[in-house]
Amino acid sequence: MRAYECVQASRSAGRPTAKAYIDGMIDNFIEMHGDRRFGDDTAVISGIGSLSGMPVTVIGIEKGTDTADKLKHNFGSANPEGYRKSLRQIKLAEKFHRPILCLVDTSGAYCGVGAEERGQGQAIAENMSELMTVRTPVLSIVIGEGGSGGALALAVADEVWMLEDAYYSVISPEGAASILWKDANRAREAAESLHLTAKDLHEFGVIERIVPSVQEGGVDMQRLKDAIAETFRRNLALDADVLLDKRYQKFRKIGGGCA
Repeated sequence: MRAYECVQASRSAGRPTAKAYIDGMIDNFIEMHGDRRFGDDTAVISGIGSLSGMPVTVIGIEKGTDTADKLKHNFGSANPEGYRKSLRQIKLAEKFHRPILCLVDTSGAYCGVGAEERGQGQAIAENMSELMTVRTPVLSIVIGEGGSGGALALAVADEVWMLEDAYYSVISPEGAASILWKDANRAREAAESLHLTAKDLHEFGVIERIVPSVQEGGVDMQRLKDAIAETFRRNLALDADVLLDKRYQKFRKIGGGCA
């Protein structure tokens, strides 16, 4: 699949959203609301549940399904309170030594005036900083769009996985084409230049695993659930200092082989 085809597939109607993954893999999920500062951002679903008998914290960026649902979830573009809600759950997970599963699917963080006034950049930066040092296992999966800092805020993890027809990039192809060539119609060309596919990013060492699709936008939920459980059990067995060092080294190595 070519780069822009992955971008189109990640945006396709009917593609499973974060809620579908939670429903398919997490038992007895209890959603937690609010950031205790401003309000509750419905673009982010977070809470606790059980994965293969293991207590876990789950944080997912939810795009919504039909038009009303997409509007409710702001099309998966989180405000600062969404990231602060995530951070609250991250710290709770650390307190109880629960592994954290992040499900990323966003074109980017919301860029409205209100979001900027409430500290969007700071909220994203705080998430990235805290995830780097949180003393419990973290796994992030890009299930659709992985757009810019809005995705990176939940993708600082021990391992980052991607669906084979997802994308993960600092900017959308349309945005890159508009900046570089002042022509959004060159998005297909920009997508190839950005190397945003799972295959490219796996070769660069940015992600650890490519999750195969069994149908358009879908995965084998049971197989994915088993793989997540295995990864969490392996990382829970590590001493926290060892886990943190491995996480740190993972990100230090990215780009090391580039000219």
